[in-house]
Amino acid sequence: MILVTGATGTVGRLVTERLSGTGPVRLFTRDPRRVTSTGPDVEVAGGDFDDPGGLRAALVGVRSALLVTTNPLAPAQDRNFVTAARAARVGHVVKLSAQAVADTGADDLITRWQRDNEELLRASGLAWTFLRPRAFMSNTLGWARSVREEGVVRAPDGASRNASVDPRDIADVAVRVLADPAAHAGRAYPLTGPAALSAVQQTDMLGELLGRPLEFVELTREETLSGLLARYPEPLAHALMESAARGRQGAKTGVDPTVPDLLGRPARGYRAWARDHLAAFRA
Repeated sequence: MILVTGATGTVGRLVTERLSGTGPVRLFTRDPRRVTSTGPDVEVAGGDFDDPGGLRAALVGVRSALLVTTNPLAPAQDRNFVTAARAARVGHVVKLSAQAVADTGADDLITRWQRDNEELLRASGLAWTFLRPRAFMSNTLGWARSVREEGVVRAPDGASRNASVDPRDIADVAVRVLADPAAHAGRAYPLTGPAALSAVQQTDMLGELLGRPLEFVELTREETLSGLLARYPEPLAHALMESAARGRQGAKTGVDPTVPDLLGRPARGYRAWARDHLAAFRA
């Protein structure tokens, strides 16, 4: 049995789709009504990381688990999961982490939280694998409305480059690792796309695919922080601002060969991702 947490999120949903039909899968989610992947081998376990009893029940009989947590202000959630996984004798935990943990210059709240999560698993006695992606290409879906309605992308740091990764590649790697724990236990995998692109370059690619020019409007630091504070608690907003500052310094441009090495094919580029999601940007 494979357990997928965050089963309705960006990566969890893609992993679930790829595991469908390969054997028994259990999906752990706060809202089972949002689960779209169903089948005779798919179970749905409702619950959350703040419920140790629900976690223990969801982990019974699980040999390999994908752990996706998203709230740096709730560090007990990872501890609850690891405690329950040890009690259930789970064989292998695949943790979705972040590439920033390997950057000695990164010390923001979110990065420290992910480092702590990795150390928690290392000390747990469980077999583990860490997946460390760069930014998701799908983050640019946040531009969709302004592109549709105005032909405009508004974003900070238009010249900063990031070796962002297609979430489908993350999911493909996760499925491979979940299926063969012995080959991947004790490994930390940096996951990037094939090139480091700026927001301006991504905007240009979108415009070419849409067949109409798009305008890029660079947000000021004040505008960026204001937008983040409207969406996130203040500590997270400031952590994201610190992360953006590292991006301006070139800390996110490194391209790593792990995705093609593991999958035996090139990593998907942003143009391919955008082409496959173009409907979201069309007027």
